[in-house]
Amino acid sequence: MSAYDQLASDFVGLVRRAFLSRRRFMSTSAAAAAGYTLAAGPVNAAPIHTDSEGLDTGTAKIETADGAMLVYFAKPSGVSHPPVILVAMEVFGLHAYIKDVTRRLAKLGALAIAPDYYFRLGDLTKISDIQKLMPLVNSKPDAQLIADLDAAVVWAKDQGGDISRLGIIGFCRGGRTVWVYCATNPNVKAGVAFYGSLVDPASQKNLWPKSPIELAPEMKAPVLGLYGSADQGIPVSQVDKMKAALSAAGKTAEFKVYPGAPHGFHADYRPSYHADAAKDAWEQMKAWFHRWSVLP
Repeated sequence: MSAYDQLASDFVGLVRRAFLSRRRFMSTSAAAAAGYTLAAGPVNAAPIHTDSEGLDTGTAKIETADGAMLVYFAKPSGVSHPPVILVAMEVFGLHAYIKDVTRRLAKLGALAIAPDYYFRLGDLTKISDIQKLMPLVNSKPDAQLIADLDAAVVWAKDQGGDISRLGIIGFCRGGRTVWVYCATNPNVKAGVAFYGSLVDPASQKNLWPKSPIELAPEMKAPVLGLYGSADQGIPVSQVDKMKAALSAAGKTAEFKVYPGAPHGFHADYRPSYHADAAKDAWEQMKAWFHRWSVLP
């Protein structure tokens, strides 16, 4: 058994793509100043930036059983009762890319909320060594994760969000979160998982009782899975098994696998960015949320 067999599959995709050319990237200090994570490796010199024109954006604190959880939110200005979309982040914390995705969703008409559900572990954006990051994020129990997301939904309702049109989108470990939350909360209307891991390491069983594949019969919302054929942590055969499990359970889901796209293909700040796949996946996401009446 290799060392990779002990890792969560999203970390396999990250670690195996760590040794890339550092040309055309920001310096470490510039990336940190711009608000990007340091553990993901070099940051592209020109990541996508979405402005706040026409939006209300900011941060808020949500009370949980263990203290205040920071959230970043964005919503269209002057719009009453917008739909609510949760943004489930990667393992790197609430950094500039996740905030930008939140603004992109607000531009589509949603109250988008990115909760920092790793807040109990400190500021993950300041950790530069992925080997130090792994045990921290792997210590997050699913039960606690679900409770944090539920708290964000309650907050969204208090802000005037229309939680009868609740969606969730997630990337990397956040993609796994999409599968977990769509199997848990019956009020979710639709989810979109970008390269979310589908099979968990056996060592995580005490914290993550069921992997997404094991949760297939419990899915309560339709999910769109967006994956890359070159993902070294989530092979296409694993995606096919998830399809089969969902089909056998009579659940609604669709998948698109992008040829040649690696893990993290939507992350425009990282070397893994695959522009064609990322652009098409964003359009697929929009169509999915329109289809299930999350987006107006």
